[in-house]
Amino acid sequence: MTSPVTASAGTVRDAAPAGSARKAAPAGDVTPPGAASSEPSATAPGILARCRDLVRPSLSAAVGRLHPWPGEMAAYSLGWCEVGGTPADGSFEGKGVRQALAVLCAEAAEAPGESAVAGAVAVELIHTFSLLHDDIMDGDGTRRQRQTVWKAYGTGPAVLAGDALFALAVQTLAETPGPHTAAAVGRLSGTLGGLVHGQAEDLLFAARPWTGPEAVRPDEYRAMAELKTGTLLGCAAALGGLLGGAPARTVAALDRAGRHLGVAFQVIDDLLGIWGDPAVTGKPVHSDLRQRKKTYPVLAALAGDGRRAGELAGLLNSPLGLDDAGAVRAAALVEACGGRTATVAEAGHHLDAARACLRSVPLAPRAAREIDVLLRFLLHRRL
Repeated sequence: MTSPVTASAGTVRDAAPAGSARKAAPAGDVTPPGAASSEPSATAPGILARCRDLVRPSLSAAVGRLHPWPGEMAAYSLGWCEVGGTPADGSFEGKGVRQALAVLCAEAAEAPGESAVAGAVAVELIHTFSLLHDDIMDGDGTRRQRQTVWKAYGTGPAVLAGDALFALAVQTLAETPGPHTAAAVGRLSGTLGGLVHGQAEDLLFAARPWTGPEAVRPDEYRAMAELKTGTLLGCAAALGGLLGGAPARTVAALDRAGRHLGVAFQVIDDLLGIWGDPAVTGKPVHSDLRQRKKTYPVLAALAGDGRRAGELAGLLNSPLGLDDAGAVRAAALVEACGGRTATVAEAGHHLDAARACLRSVPLAPRAAREIDVLLRFLLHRRL
């Protein structure tokens, strides 16, 4: 029987011919949006698809090395199959932002995208592992419009699958030939420590009050988001540059850009968790408010004084939970208190900071433009 992993492998599209000559732009010369270019403009979905197609055969081969049972759960989490192993139609797959960053940052360092495939596979495996475990810890029963792995297979099996993906990511990168392997594994290891630190802070936030001196402050949330989400995006970008042979200064700038992108990505996710279209998010409207998650829009709204902030705190502190009417009212109060506006501004600030990092080092112009297209796409995801 053909495994669901190998049966659904995509077709490879060459990101760039090996050894192709590309002239890097001087530091600061990232073509701005709308600037004239002799090359056809790329769209974010097209960029993501190109990178997924480049990485997919190696990602599929890596998952195929797992024991068949956790391998099936990994394939299910990646959106490749249904429970039982029947190939899926592709509608449950993620965007592949992290693997795309690795590929694009290698290309930005004048290397072919293929040079970053092992790093792209590693960060995608770590991302999938983190989703498996996060869903268990948060009690989330749906992701991408279907059951999460722990709901579909059970908690113990889902933990096992996550552990298998964690180990596979490190093994995949460690087995990559080349002069940068040791540095790449060291960077991934440090990233894993950051992920754990960020998740620990996020879990501890749940037990803290909504108001008063022990309340979670927006700056604490920002620091948590950089660790929980930004570290892996920074690692993806840095691994692409590192495996592509970029100098240390460029690798450091790519890492910083990815970390800023991670904060922006997380707070936009927080907006989607309150006001997002369920057809896009796969979660019920106002889901984060119903679960009383401490997200950036709510914390920013509560940071202000006034009657509306007090009413919002009262709703969130109620022992009865939020029914439909309560969730609608809480969302309206978050917006009235400036939480939505503050979150959009926060995301914009970190995307501007990410762009500044990218402009501080020489990058290949075409790849730099494609990274910028991706940044704008992530900021303007549909609500």
